[in-house]
Amino acid sequence: MAESNPLHIALETLPDISAARLELLERLGLRNVGDLLFHFPRTYEDLNDVRSIAALSADGIQTVQGEVVEIEGRSLTDGRTVVSVVLSDDGKNCLEGVWFNQSFAARRFRYGQRLSFSGKPKWYRDHWQMSNPRVQILDGDAAAGPGVVPIYPLTEDLRPDQLRSLLRKTLDRYASCLTDVLPVSLRHKHDWPTCDQALRDVHFPSTLSAATRGRRRFVYEEFLILQLALALRRRDVREEGRAPVLTTTPAIDARIRRLFPFQLAADQDRAVAEVCRDLAADKPMQRLLQADVGAGKTAVAVYALLTTVANKHQAALMAPTEVLARQHAQVLDRYLAHSRVRRLLLTGALTPAQRRDGLAALAAGDIDLVVGTQALVQEDVRFARLGLVVIDEQHKFGVHQRARFRRRGVDPHYLVMTATPIPRTVALTVFGDLDVSIIRQLPPGRQPVVTRWEPASQRHRVYARVREGLEQGRQGYIVCPLVDESVALDVKAATQTHAELCEGPFRDFRVGLLHGRQDDETKAAVMDSFRRRQLDLLVCTSVIEVGVDVPNATLLVIEHAERFGLSQLHQLRGRVSRGPSAGQCFLFAEPAGDEGRQRLRAFLRTTDGFALAEEDMKLRGTGEFFGARQHGLGELRIGNLIADADLLGMARKDAFALVADDPGLRHPEHALLRAAVLAKYGKTLDLAEIG
Repeated sequence: MAESNPLHIALETLPDISAARLELLERLGLRNVGDLLFHFPRTYEDLNDVRSIAALSADGIQTVQGEVVEIEGRSLTDGRTVVSVVLSDDGKNCLEGVWFNQSFAARRFRYGQRLSFSGKPKWYRDHWQMSNPRVQILDGDAAAGPGVVPIYPLTEDLRPDQLRSLLRKTLDRYASCLTDVLPVSLRHKHDWPTCDQALRDVHFPSTLSAATRGRRRFVYEEFLILQLALALRRRDVREEGRAPVLTTTPAIDARIRRLFPFQLAADQDRAVAEVCRDLAADKPMQRLLQADVGAGKTAVAVYALLTTVANKHQAALMAPTEVLARQHAQVLDRYLAHSRVRRLLLTGALTPAQRRDGLAALAAGDIDLVVGTQALVQEDVRFARLGLVVIDEQHKFGVHQRARFRRRGVDPHYLVMTATPIPRTVALTVFGDLDVSIIRQLPPGRQPVVTRWEPASQRHRVYARVREGLEQGRQGYIVCPLVDESVALDVKAATQTHAELCEGPFRDFRVGLLHGRQDDETKAAVMDSFRRRQLDLLVCTSVIEVGVDVPNATLLVIEHAERFGLSQLHQLRGRVSRGPSAGQCFLFAEPAGDEGRQRLRAFLRTTDGFALAEEDMKLRGTGEFFGARQHGLGELRIGNLIADADLLGMARKDAFALVADDPGLRHPEHALLRAAVLAKYGKTLDLAEIG
């Protein structure tokens, strides 16, 4: 956008704003005209419900207009002061407004003054009363009502009336100069107000519906810019990119399926068919494989990797941690024990000589399949003929990695996997440029996990159940929220719990310790011992949350379960649903509030990860659940993925239709939109060359 844009004018250059006021605005993150004008109210009070005093009821905010007939200030026996102002609208019925410990309030009023009081009435002794009502002085027009009052996020010492006064001056000065990013065609299609009118409706609405319509217009615009960026990126990759054609013949299909020690479930077969269709095209596959915990996404990924190798191309599998990369390599070793597929595990644990030799073999085409961490996208990694990149747990990486391979002059197919079920609106935001395959169905033979929420008084009984399972040859996890004890928090920590259990209730068993502060070599060694059944019980933090696959581990105890989100709890429970034996999950939790209890009740009610993800987002908000910031897309400024889901769908449909009609956004009416997309997402999504 041009520098002459009034939104970029610094507030410090405006007249009538003191240094003290500037400091208060800065606390709210308001530094320029744009920040101020788009500092939207968090809610509104609708004071348009104007009633006579005789018609009042104790059901929400109402407004009364009348004449001051009594003013009194007095001290109460408990030391407090109270100011009482009585209004009457007919000489008989009265409403009392009261203010506690605000003796100065009496000076605002005089007998005979016409006022409106707005608030929640309550019946007190023999009359209606409002505590701290909102007051408006009325002129001669008795019909004039207080209207709709915006409630803003504020900071200490900044009063609402001061902010509103500044907003009105700024709007009057600049609103008419603002350019409207939305094309006229889209404004007319959805009957949106102009930018100028919408801002006035948001900050100084005549009705609640006008305020709502103004805000929705800007939410739609925010979603539209994001969805346009995703649509442009998708088109850029698909239309401009040329990927190798990797076909699946009946012979290749039979050869791959023979390697699996099980039959694929129907959902897995459908996902395989979708992946194979993408691989067989010369456009780069851009697919998200979403699976519930334990639903077998790895088998689909292995099928895609082997299809690539069968077509004489190289395949790469990228995991977020060394532990997970090593585990993927071990799974592939099991499947490919009798095959001629040449494999490499590329992690930071390799010696310089091992890394040098591995990279040389990869560049020469002597490696078919490489598994690694972010080490795979370092500058010195070269491929001879890369055909497919599988990225596991995409949200652990951020949005940039997918662009890195491409910038090196290769156009592979991409399969992005996650075992974190994602609410639909989040998927449309963060993965909006990808096609989606979903696996809900658990593989045949998998048993559901039995989950119990136990009081701390039953700890001895829970430990007895765990010991019983260990004696039968099973393994288990005890998950703690912290690594070490905290002075500030009365919360169980992994290191202390490990020491206590080794000396106490589990002294007859082999107990290991795993947490995020250990170095990669130690973590890998501990997981390897656990996988080989050289450990019976693993005391750990949530480091086991993603990807850890030990079918013999069927016992799980989660300490302070109220400290984990629903999706995180679901991931942890997924560690004990990996084999043919039913898992058992025990929660110790003492939630402080209703939200915590609600979350745990939802967790006990269902094992459907997609249902839990939606519930988690409603309870904790999108930022807590799966904030877009970590994906490099930045935070939504106005829109809310829960409350505004309908606008997201509308904006996505419009964005993809617009890009289909005008692929580079080159039409004159789309110029401002194009500039807005590039300004916000051009660098993040590698869109600098669109059109």
